[in-house]
Formats: sequence, structure tokens, C-alpha cells
Amino acid sequence: MISRNRLRQTVLSLDSSPKEVFVWQWLPGKTEPVITGRIESDGKRQVFNYGRSYLGLPDARALYEPELPLRAGVIEPLTGLTMAGCLRDGAPDAWGRRVIINRIFGHKGDAIDVDQIDELTYYLQSGSDRIGALDFQTSSSNYVPRVGSQASLEELMEAAQRVVAGVPIAPDLEQALFHGTSLGGARPKASIETDTKKYVAKFSSISDVMNVVKMEFVAMRMAAKLGLNVAHTELKQAGGKDVLLIERFDRVKIERGWTRKSMVSALTMFGLDEMMGRYGSYQDLAEIIRRRFTEPKKSLLELFGRLVFNVLCSNTDDHARNHAAFWDGKSLTLTPAYDICPQIRNAREANQALFIVGEKRMSTLATCIEAAPHFLLSEKAAIEVIEQQIATIRASWAEIADEAALSLVDRGVMWGRQFLNPYAFDGAPKKLGDPA
Repeated sequence: MISRNRLRQTVLSLDSSPKEVFVWQWLPGKTEPVITGRIESDGKRQVFNYGRSYLGLPDARALYEPELPLRAGVIEPLTGLTMAGCLRDGAPDAWGRRVIINRIFGHKGDAIDVDQIDELTYYLQSGSDRIGALDFQTSSSNYVPRVGSQASLEELMEAAQRVVAGVPIAPDLEQALFHGTSLGGARPKASIETDTKKYVAKFSSISDVMNVVKMEFVAMRMAAKLGLNVAHTELKQAGGKDVLLIERFDRVKIERGWTRKSMVSALTMFGLDEMMGRYGSYQDLAEIIRRRFTEPKKSLLELFGRLVFNVLCSNTDDHARNHAAFWDGKSLTLTPAYDICPQIRNAREANQALFIVGEKRMSTLATCIEAAPHFLLSEKAAIEVIEQQIATIRASWAEIADEAALSLVDRGVMWGRQFLNPYAFDGAPKKLGDPA
């Protein structure tokens, strides 16, 4: 267990930011990491070097190609980037940064801009059980994991609520919440584990105007009903509030311990950063799948199904960090879907976060059908996918709504507004029917 004093002692002040960070990696099937290379600040950019010892390993592989090819010497970020995307994938996102700021600055945390802390500090101040197969350390020879204490869902929820409110966390809660600082996304969350599984626990926020936790559970359960490959999801109660548990698919428990799977986001596959992410598209991702993925035809059908479902359930938050692939050193494989959450509809029209085809991002089935050739689908095949999804959504709605114990108000908001919103059917073939 890490004491509060020890955590405080490891905090790097804003005036003494680290100049280098060492990257450790879990190779396939291994339960212990190996030193892989070094990140070094070069002005506003980060450059990377593979370690000589790593390059000499018989099972050494590139962290990601073409971004960080397996070779000696300094490797600079791709044009337009300040750091390699595959390394940024392992850094904390908005929620983790808020927790780190709260830990460093206490009650002042809500007044601190997350961008006032440099990226290398975030690497070193976040937990070690991060998404994917990487971790970041101050040493190239001694790996010391940064972990938090175990806590109940009630304790984790209380800690998350205090971070949202911008108030200090008690020492025991700080240690518990620390474990989840390396997880992605903006919503309150924590990492928990059992003897055989690891989960991301998502909590409600005091700013929620709808039951977002149940909304995401309904969407994830519905996606599974449709036959899409999605992460296993459970709905729990803690302190009278809903908690969503999403099983991690980047961790596998074996007899010797936990192994980790290497992953990259679509943002990294696009060669873009957060500021440029809005220029990513399903069309571009489909092209990458055709050229670089295992089982490209199957993956294209899966991605098209996810696109259609995002439109039908009003998940317009389908940005490039909400798509990912496993990386085996040579090729990519689509991960299970995650973070499918219907968004509140305040206007009739809606747009997806990613372009769908060309410069079109309208949340309509007609746009999906237009994009079908990029997924190697005929118009007829695309319509069949859509028809199957609509029929299953209608047939399964009551069952899943009951499973989630949705209130009448939540059912009224979700059905016909988020699920099967009339705008989704604008311009679609008449055979797809009345959305009501």
C-alpha cells in the first residue's frame, strides 16, 4: 500500500518537470515487463529511443508501426504531432488528470488547468495498471509499479464525487482512486479487480441530468443482442447509486499472474492528435482495416454494424479514442466495442464525432448506406444489416429496459429520442419503415 506521504513525495513540482521517462512493456504472454526505451523532452516535443538491451531481445517488436519502427536511434513524432500516439494512448485522459491534479493541489485542483502540467509528469503520476501493455518509470533498471489500495465501490464512488466537486480526498480514498488514474475517458471511473477479472467501474456525476450509467448499460447490452463484439458489462448498485462495470479485454489472468495486450487507438492509427481528431473518419478507418487488419472482411462488417448502431442509439460520442485495435507487432485486430453511450438529444439533427463518408457526418442511415462500399458491402447488404438491427432493437427494448430497471421517465427519453430517433431515418429507403 502506498502511503499518502509517499505519494506526496513522488509529486514533481511544475518548476521541476522530468526531462525523460523510461517505457516498460509487457510482451505477449509475459507477466513481468521489460525495459523498452526512453522518452525525452525536446522542447515541446517528445522523442523516443529503443533501448539497446530491448533491440537485442529475440521477441522484441515495435511499439507501433509505422510510428515507432524497431530500430536504433532517435525517433521523432510524426509530422504534426508532439509525441508518438501509441505512447499518448497510455497516458491518462481527462478524468485521470483531474484525479492527479486533486492529489497534487488538493482543494486548489479545480482551479488548475490540466494543460499546466506537462505530459511526462502525467505519465509518472498515474497508476501503472493503464490501458494496453505499457507503463512509464523514472528508472531503466528497476520497475516499481504505482498501485493504489483496494476499496469498495461505495468508497470509490465517494472519492470520485469529491474529485468532481473539486475538494480534497481523504488519504485512504486517495490511495483507492489512484489505481484508476491511468484509465481513459472523461467520466468518473476507477479500476477494480477480482481473482480472475479486471473491470473499469464508471460512476454517475453530480452534473448528470440523466442516468448516464444506465443509458450506457442499455446501449452495451443492446449492442450485444445485435451480435456485435462488445465488452462484457454489468450494472451494480453502490450507496444507492448505479455503477457500470465493464470487463477489461486488455488483461488476461494466467497461472503466473496477469498478462497485458498491446492496444492502439484509432487516433493513433489515423496519425492524429486530440486537436486534429475531428478530421478522422469511418471511411479512413475502413481503409486501414482493409490494408492492415487481421480478418479484414469480418472486421469491416463489425465496424459497419457499430456505425449503424451508433446512429440508431444516438451515440454521437464515437470519437477516435472510442475505437481501438490490438497490436501484435505486425498487424492489427479490432478490439471489442466499448464506451457506447447514447447522448442527450436537444435538437432534431445530430452528427457523429467521426466523419462517415467524405465530409458527411450526419447521424442518418442514408449516410451509412452511402458509406457501405468502403466497408465492402453492397447497398442491399447494408440495408439488411440495418433492418436486422432495427428489428432486434424493437424486439429487445422492453427486456433490456426491465433489466436496467429504467424509470418511466428514462424510458420515455430514450425510446424514440435516443433509440430510433426519427432523424436517423431521414432520406433512408422507405422499406426501413416508420421509426415510431
